[in-house]
Amino acid sequence: MSSIQRTRKLALVDCNSFYVSCERLFNPKIRRKPVVVLSNNDGCIISRSNEAKALGIKMGEPYFKAKDIIIKNKVEVFSSNYSLYGDLSRRVMRTLKRFNSEMEVYSIDEAFLDLSNFPDQDVEKIGKEIRETVLQWTGIPTSVGIAKTKTLSKIANHIAKKKISGITSLIGIENIDPILEKININDVWGVGKQLTKFYQKNGIYNAKQLKNKSNTWIKKSSNVLSSRTAMELRGIPCIGLETTTAKRKSCVVSRSFGKRIEKFQELKEAVVNYCLNASEKIRSESLVAKAITVFIRTSPFQRGFGYYSNSNAVDFPIATNNSIEIVKTAVSILDNIFKNGYQYQKAGVMLTGLCNDDGKKNLFSSEKDEIINNLMRSIDNTNYRYGRSTLSLASAGVQKKWNMKREYSSKIDTADFYSLPKIKAI
Repeated sequence: MSSIQRTRKLALVDCNSFYVSCERLFNPKIRRKPVVVLSNNDGCIISRSNEAKALGIKMGEPYFKAKDIIIKNKVEVFSSNYSLYGDLSRRVMRTLKRFNSEMEVYSIDEAFLDLSNFPDQDVEKIGKEIRETVLQWTGIPTSVGIAKTKTLSKIANHIAKKKISGITSLIGIENIDPILEKININDVWGVGKQLTKFYQKNGIYNAKQLKNKSNTWIKKSSNVLSSRTAMELRGIPCIGLETTTAKRKSCVVSRSFGKRIEKFQELKEAVVNYCLNASEKIRSESLVAKAITVFIRTSPFQRGFGYYSNSNAVDFPIATNNSIEIVKTAVSILDNIFKNGYQYQKAGVMLTGLCNDDGKKNLFSSEKDEIINNLMRSIDNTNYRYGRSTLSLASAGVQKKWNMKREYSSKIDTADFYSLPKIKAI
């Protein structure tokens, strides 16, 4: 009989203040300063350092509302840099797979990791090794919560974030009620605002009370998801690891503009860029699209100008991931839905009916198609090596005045060697 106990053990590894940590990685001067990262067009605060949290800056708060506190306390402010965050996220996830390939990437900064093959008494040591390895290999600090179920590992991680060690394991604890009693019901994974109000109305204010509520009451008063959550709080696994990523059925690229757009040419440039982005994404996943939708709209809150919103969809004759074909179709759609006299705030494209690109030739295939495919591969390889938009279409424009507002961008791009920070010799 093996001495290893095969208890189900799941670790939730969560990157601490991930966007802030990414910015700090390339700027050591701000590592102990209050830092915030803003959303698209520098609208809202979407990531805060512990120092910024201590100042009372709230998550999701509009930047203009927090500006007085930010200026008064010399808070460092950064526009979001998603290419940087995406790259560092991929590095973190690759590092985690070193411990077990049975892993679910839950979000850009979180992953569930199966540690069931490790002995119960070793899980905290493994958690420590995970944190140290990720920090050493990527520079990103993490918190690790370990428990028998996903819901409990979320709670363990919530506790770990407040500890210096950054690790909490609920494995081997017979009675976790005293721990769950300190977890507010709105901090339980899967319990949103409306469900929180419902639970509180019925006297359930913490995780312990939900755990010990009868199944009969939960099933009668709520839904299946609530029943699963309660079972998971009792240590009974109901939510499995999703280790395989399902192929996407659609691909949407849309942005709000940094300034209002009135001219067709500028709107066209934006739509072309979104098409190039979307087609590159589906090619990277070996997919082709059967149809495309283009949509445009003005701001519903802008006074003094009429509101206008429109969209149209077109099927491709043959499913494609050819940027040139996709751009040509999108511009044709835009030409039909564009109206003069409006100030446009947002546009986007959506590729739908995605399916695998099996590379097989059809009745209408020609040598020209193979040349186009080789061209697309060359463009993708060049842009991957030297940075996005190194090679592009002329119709995508150069100045791109419509681009998102990024007044506080660190301009760090790990895919572009020349944009990396320089170290000066002393």
